[in-house]
Amino acid sequence: MSLFGDGLEKALQKAFTRPAPKSAGAQMRYLVKQLKGTKAVAQMLRISQRTVERYVKDQIKTPRPGLAARLEREVKKRWQPQIQAKARQKAATTGGIVIDARARMGYTAPIGSTDQDRLRHLTVALPPVYAARLFDAQEAGASDAQLQQIAAEALKEVYFQDGGRRAGSLEEVRFTDVQHLEFEL
Repeated sequence: MSLFGDGLEKALQKAFTRPAPKSAGAQMRYLVKQLKGTKAVAQMLRISQRTVERYVKDQIKTPRPGLAARLEREVKKRWQPQIQAKARQKAATTGGIVIDARARMGYTAPIGSTDQDRLRHLTVALPPVYAARLFDAQEAGASDAQLQQIAAEALKEVYFQDGGRRAGSLEEVRFTDVQHLEFEL
């Protein structure tokens, strides 16, 4: 499970104007329509083509928990792509993104400063440039560690250095042991 990637996806899903299909049959019909066939859906969900057909005809109504989670994730990933794109564009150009995190944070600084890691709960509005970097990295298939590094750089700039007004000699921010993470557009 990708903590940062899933957090960004959930933030985009809050922009939906209509709810995604809820029942297994409706979700399966939506995926069949999007992927233009039951065979592609079966391969993506790692089930048989016949099982997909039975869901489409509502012969099966309740999927196994693992399949239900995959089905919901794939539907939400494809649901209202233009709305998701507009929300991503707005965050990357004008709105920015808010990060709410409870994690162990510390930094590397010159001798004589208090740089020991400690548990912090921060809610920080990040400028659009960092929202753009996060979304671009996610689109390019960046790992969770890479997204975490971008978030750490953003927190260094916005929270620790306050946009260049303090802590100018700060070298690196450590952002580890994430207990809670949520993004808001």
